[in-house]
Amino acid sequence: MIDRVLARRYEIQEHIGGGGMADVYRAHDKLLDRAVAVKILHAQFANDAEFIEKFHREAKGAAKLTHQNIVNIYDVGEDEGSHFIVMEYVAGQTLKEYIQEKGYLEPEEATRIAKELACALEAAHKNNLVHCDIKPHNILIMADGHIKVTDFGIARAVSSSTMTYGGNVMGSVHYFSPEQAKGTAITTKSDVYSLGVVLYEMLTGTLPYNGETSVSIALKHLQEDPVPIRQIKPSVPAVLEAIVQKAMNKDPMLRPSSTDMFMDLDQALAMIQGKSTGAAINTPAAPNDPFATQVIPRLTPDMLQQNQPQQYGSQDYDYEYDDGYEDDREDDSSFGKILKSKKFVLGLVLILIMGFFAGTFLSYGNFWSSVEVEVPDVVGRQVEIAREMLEEKKLRVKIAETYDANVPAGQVVSQYPEAGIMVKEQRQVTIYISKGGEELTMPDLKGMSRSNAETKLNKMGLKIGAVYEEESNEPQGTVLKQDPSSGSKVNKGQSVDFTVSKGPKKIGVTIPDYTGMSVDSVKSNLAANKLNLGTVTEQSDAKPRGTVIGQSPAAGSEVKEGGAVNIIVSSGQNTSTTAKPTDTGKKTQKTSPEEVVKPE
Repeated sequence: MIDRVLARRYEIQEHIGGGGMADVYRAHDKLLDRAVAVKILHAQFANDAEFIEKFHREAKGAAKLTHQNIVNIYDVGEDEGSHFIVMEYVAGQTLKEYIQEKGYLEPEEATRIAKELACALEAAHKNNLVHCDIKPHNILIMADGHIKVTDFGIARAVSSSTMTYGGNVMGSVHYFSPEQAKGTAITTKSDVYSLGVVLYEMLTGTLPYNGETSVSIALKHLQEDPVPIRQIKPSVPAVLEAIVQKAMNKDPMLRPSSTDMFMDLDQALAMIQGKSTGAAINTPAAPNDPFATQVIPRLTPDMLQQNQPQQYGSQDYDYEYDDGYEDDREDDSSFGKILKSKKFVLGLVLILIMGFFAGTFLSYGNFWSSVEVEVPDVVGRQVEIAREMLEEKKLRVKIAETYDANVPAGQVVSQYPEAGIMVKEQRQVTIYISKGGEELTMPDLKGMSRSNAETKLNKMGLKIGAVYEEESNEPQGTVLKQDPSSGSKVNKGQSVDFTVSKGPKKIGVTIPDYTGMSVDSVKSNLAANKLNLGTVTEQSDAKPRGTVIGQSPAAGSEVKEGGAVNIIVSSGQNTSTTAKPTDTGKKTQKTSPEEVVKPE
């Protein structure tokens, strides 16, 4: 392949990499006199017409994307059966090589790289492009330390066309999302999951999931939670651990978008850089500040014993009165008792006053500070991110929990004071963290009427889901089944499906009213209802000849399938009662008006 010229323009000079999909070469663009990277697909893809069509379409779509953190695509084409894509040439190593070289990355560097990666994904996702194979191998580190993501468009074409190419799931099993492992729909949230895995690896130097086979690793993506980052590297800020956990949620709906991920990483990076440069984040209070948060030792029984209050009455003590007189015995005089009582009351009042002012200070901030700050908006943030954002503003944080079915567990539902309000430094801000929907015990709805069941569910804060109908001997509208089952644990706001009775099953066919119909029409209707035509009797009547004027069984009756229906037709104005043969081939008989079965 070396020295070969593709499309009479790109001269192949050096093999610089490759993988399961293509080989990558450094080449010289003879037309524009510049170095480029050329990726040439392996033959197994080149022979797949459907894939090639998608490959060209996706690559052309990615070529429209211009971003400082994405490798530019210049051209896509084919030469003598070789399908290729021409990209920007980036000199440098891959992020995978960089991690292997350093072991792991410091939180600030890892966050900066992840932020740039999230920025690249945000730009792609806004243009309806999903990468599908985000991994350190596809992230290039430039000389200035910034990164560029490669393989946009190509990975998407592979994933959409050949996820099960040759009977195997394609992709990088260590990095792909649970939905990719299952082979279900891939969305922008799949890229966010992979970004979470990459950040996990940068911070710890290890992968969240490992195994002996690709299948075992894929199953771990579906079934297991990774070892918490701070259990491996305690020095990693909690905010980064929270960001990774959120990005790697197994439910795509609970992951952040690439835009939200970028914002979270941007906030985290600002906090980390502020701490590392000595900025005033969580600045310790002055030593003489009586209200400063302090670390105190655990109170042991010995410590409590040493600080027991003095017990007056049974022992002798030396004590001093305000008048200067001393005595080595307890003063039982009325004056002494009153004096001690007043001291006790005065001390108690003083403690209460000090407690009131301390509580007021803690709630409303530093009265002696003239610095005011704006309360940031932390609603919807993960608790650790919210805490960091508030503490960065020199605000104290109080955490309370609440049930909210509409907000994922661990996210801020509301805050007080609200965002945008100006308060003094050290003001306490209370954030209410969602515990998810309130857990309830599912009631037994079976045997209830539909209306009563719906009323009960509404009162409990549960939603009415799908309502099905089923034939049953129970009265119509009676609840027969429910999902979830009675006694199971459900969350407030959850939907409940149930099945109600639509009445007993019919044992036969309900006969329509054939009055006024022709014999042929009756025959067609009976055949459609799997019934037979019985006897046809003529009777004089004012109705047009051949028109049905009576039937047996009567309309509305039920007849088992295969049963017969007898009809009486008009013979016109003729008063003769002589029976005439009909096209049924059956003999008819004389009937008197009294014997005619009138329709009901």
